[in-house]
Formats: sequence, C-alpha cells, structure tokens
Amino acid sequence: MRIVTAGGHGRVALLMQRMLVERGDSAAGIIRKPKQADDLLALGVQPLIADLENSSVEELTDFVRGADAVVFAAAAGAGRAERRQTVDRDAALLLADAAEAAGVRRYLIVSSMGADTRAVDGALDLTFRAYLRENDPFNGQDEDGRSPAFGAYLQAKGAADEALRGRSALNVTVLRPGLLSDEAGTGRVLLTASVGAGSVPREDVAAVLVALLDAPGSGGQTVELISGATPIVEAVASLSGPGD
Repeated sequence: MRIVTAGGHGRVALLMQRMLVERGDSAAGIIRKPKQADDLLALGVQPLIADLENSSVEELTDFVRGADAVVFAAAAGAGRAERRQTVDRDAALLLADAAEAAGVRRYLIVSSMGADTRAVDGALDLTFRAYLRENDPFNGQDEDGRSPAFGAYLQAKGAADEALRGRSALNVTVLRPGLLSDEAGTGRVLLTASVGAGSVPREDVAAVLVALLDAPGSGGQTVELISGATPIVEAVASLSGPGD
C-alpha cells in the first residue's frame, strides 16, 4: 500500500509511518517545515512539503494521487486559537477534497474523544472532563472545569468529523483516542463507539491506524480508543463489515 499522511511529523504519525515502512508499505508524510524532512527520510518516509493552511486542492491532489489511503493526523497544537479552525477543521476537509479529486476513497482521521461542535468550554461529558482535570495538567481547565481553548479544539475536530462523515465519495473512519501518553504500547485496546474516559499510548494509536488501513470494512464508523484487554487486530476486526 501507499499511504499519505497529513501531519507527517506528529508523534503518532511518525510511529505509524515507521510501522508501515517496516512491513514493506510505501509512506509519504506532508510536513510544513523543510527542516523536518530528515526525520522522515531516516524512517524511509517520503517528505512532502506543504503548508496545509495555505495549500490548494490541486497541490494536495498531486501529493495523494495513486495512494491507497490518506490519513489526517495534523493538529494545531498550542498557539493562535483561530488555527483550531484552519488546521483541525479546514485542513482535514482540504485533504478530503484532494482525496476525492485523486480518486482515493479510504480516509482515516485522528480526532479526539469528546470532539463535538457544541463543546464550547471543554468536553461535554463531565466524566471525561473530570478525568482530564485529574490526569492532564496541560488541559487548561479553570477551577470550575472550563477550558475554552480545549473546547475550541473539540469543536473544530467535531466539525471536521461531521463533514467527513457526509462525504459519500470517501470511505471514512473517525478514530477518537482518549488522553494520549508516551508510554510503551501494550498492543491491547478498547475500541468501540463509546468506551468511557481513559488514556492510550501513542504507539497503540499508531498500531490501530495501521490495522484500520487493512480493514476498509471499518469505514463509515466513528470509534473511541483507550487501553484495554483486546489485541488490536481483534479489536479492529470486530468493527469490520464486508469491505469497500
């Protein structure tokens, strides 16, 4: 397979692309900064330089033409609030436009648990909000549990998810991990439509993405992901229909 990933220098993306290359697939990563190219080349990944906030559909179409699937793993991160919209929402839809133009049906997006267009001041699920307050000191919640910055991120992710699910030309799987960690992956997860609050190593998120790429029958679904007891291949197989 040939897989093109937007946000190719992100931590999950780098892990996923390494896994793809190690098993013999072709991987290309779209990155904004030319200085990041060496990191991709060291993994055997083709770097594609483009600023997703200022790229045209035609430019990205050239990048993804001939791919078997695209993965959107970009995120605005810290910084200007408006980038939540231009990266987390608009760039995801730009990649979808390019995939449609190039005839690439399979589309995976790394979203977030709690993604929702109504999440104005943080996660709507109060249990998840409390979990983040306890386990994520960088979430930015105030003493009342509000986090407008995180809310803006969840709103943008939710808007992208909704728009992508409405694209009949694409076979989309929306993956919503819980709180991400840098612990070593266990290879065992809980992967269903609703899993409850929890965390998951980035390495396991990457491995789930690879498994989802092998399971086009999982398209059309939005699934949450945390650590669990089920081997990743089995968890993904439980989602899959007859294929695309």
